[in-house]
Amino acid sequence: MSEIIINSEIALQSAIGELRDTWAKHKFVRMILRAKTRSLDQNALAAVWYAQMAREDRQYDALGHKSYCKLVHGVPLLRAEDAEFRERYDSLILRRFSYEEKLELMRWFPVTSLMSVDQLSRYLEAVRDDYSKRGVHLEFPDDTKRRAA
Repeated sequence: MSEIIINSEIALQSAIGELRDTWAKHKFVRMILRAKTRSLDQNALAAVWYAQMAREDRQYDALGHKSYCKLVHGVPLLRAEDAEFRERYDSLILRRFSYEEKLELMRWFPVTSLMSVDQLSRYLEAVRDDYSKRGVHLEFPDDTKRRAA
């Protein structure tokens, strides 16, 4: 299985050519189309939050909090909405590893990088709600602007 990223007219033309060649050879093609997956603002916000979590809740460092969030909030979201992810996660990880081992695996297993902008928004909201219950108050940039007004 190959992955093709189309981000220009030339890349689109190459992808169409690849599709035609694969169809001609196999007479079967399975396509999964995904639009732009994440925004830079969401990525930056998540990084700031993981650092804040580490400063306020010393159970983990920033990478540990990221791993926890990916496992507890990201994995269930993707398992519910992405059949390919669910198949991969369930066959490779679900029943083979302990909770602690899964946390360690989250350091490299892709979760949030596979999310759409909408999925990542819901993930960030779930993370904020979780940490709010622990006394770690994570804010979206709009929250700060509203309070200042």
